[in-house]
Amino acid sequence: MKKQDKTIDLKNLTPKDKMKYEIAEELGLLDRVKKDGWKSLSAKETGRIGGIMTRRMREAEKKKTKR
Repeated sequence: MKKQDKTIDLKNLTPKDKMKYEIAEELGLLDRVKKDGWKSLSAKETGRIGGIMTRRMREAEKKKTKR
């Protein structure tokens, strides 16, 4: 049984969750996530999202420490 399309309210998500959805959209995976959930993604796809998130968080931290 497939999940119904969910409306994602990006305003009520944590910053990390918001970033995760944004990256999924950039990679062209958001429609699948909305339709079938995060479990519909392969390990490679979720790993890529996690890797991009980690890189962005590190870059943001570096910018903070350089001030």
